[in-house]
Amino acid sequence: MKNRNNTWTIIRKEFARFFGDRQLVFTTVIMPGLLIYLIYSLMGVGIRNMETQGEQDVVTVRVENMPQSVAPILSSLDSSIVIMQQPVSQADIDALQDKEINAIAMRFPADFDALMANYDPTGGQPAPNVEIYYNSANNASDRVFNIMQTALNAYEDGMANRFDINRADEEGQTFNQASDDQVVGDILSKLLPMLIIMMLFSGVMAIAPSSIAGEKERGTIATLLVTPMRRNELALGKIVSLSCIALLSGISSFVGIALSLPNMISAGNESIDIPFNYTTSDYIALLLVIFASVLVMASAISLLSALAKDVKNAGTMITPFMLVIMLSGLLPMFQDGASQSLAVYLIPFYNSMEVMVAVFLHEMQWSTVLVTLGANVAYTGIAVWGLTRLFNSEKVMFSR
Repeated sequence: MKNRNNTWTIIRKEFARFFGDRQLVFTTVIMPGLLIYLIYSLMGVGIRNMETQGEQDVVTVRVENMPQSVAPILSSLDSSIVIMQQPVSQADIDALQDKEINAIAMRFPADFDALMANYDPTGGQPAPNVEIYYNSANNASDRVFNIMQTALNAYEDGMANRFDINRADEEGQTFNQASDDQVVGDILSKLLPMLIIMMLFSGVMAIAPSSIAGEKERGTIATLLVTPMRRNELALGKIVSLSCIALLSGISSFVGIALSLPNMISAGNESIDIPFNYTTSDYIALLLVIFASVLVMASAISLLSALAKDVKNAGTMITPFMLVIMLSGLLPMFQDGASQSLAVYLIPFYNSMEVMVAVFLHEMQWSTVLVTLGANVAYTGIAVWGLTRLFNSEKVMFSR
């Protein structure tokens, strides 16, 4: 009971230090989720506004030598496209450099229809060339260029059509067998794990160095070390308290991501209801793995902070560790699905990323979750033992 009281005393001390500083609470817990929500939501709104604006803008298309076979195709493409049959001058092409002009210019060869009819691909002569001048920096101009290019390519394919690909002969027939949940899950599995792990790391970084290296720098660590308390109790109290505080930062970031992602990956004006595509088991597994990840991060950063002379030195020592975390977060972007090998789930940090990928892909298995949790708890226990050894070393604790 005494050991538990000592550990709880350290936890309460760290909580009092953290929650007593309102500015630290705001910057560590509230601000990450708030900033993520605002930034991602504004980005989504901005992207949709750009797309909507480009679709509503009227674009003038100057066409020289309009072929009779192509005229009906171009005239029926979009109500926002105004076709003007007139020669295209160099002044018209130069005017496209002004992004305020919503226009493109097309120049067909004279007698285009005759050239197409008499063209022999095996004759070695170049095919008739259609010139389309546009400005890709202008959303409306770029949009209409893509429409025109697609229409002309379809017209060219139809000149010698021998077979079709994925023609829907039946109503409702689809060839892409990926469900909406699978599509959304694939996006989230490549984006969210890295974001979550980096937010967790930021939360730990905001408090761990000042909790241990900061106390060494201020000299207050000596007061704790001379108290009738076992060093493993001090180590455990530090790691648990730092993990709980960092978890609050991680949860805040996760909520911000979950609320803002529908705005980022919405189709048109229809938002995807992301939070409700997953079961209660998925959320439980995700939160358990997040907490286990925080334990390992807090343990590793606590060890490095104990070795550092001051907070600045701790930041320098933690930088390579941050690169390892970032690499672990990048790897899921280049793989198709979560790993099926249990050995992978013994690798610290990377195991958490793999479980997150599996959760977002609706492929979560409790066996891999339990292996990950067990491995991370074991690594935390090793870190507590290592931190205890450092607290017992006067050379490390009182080096300045």
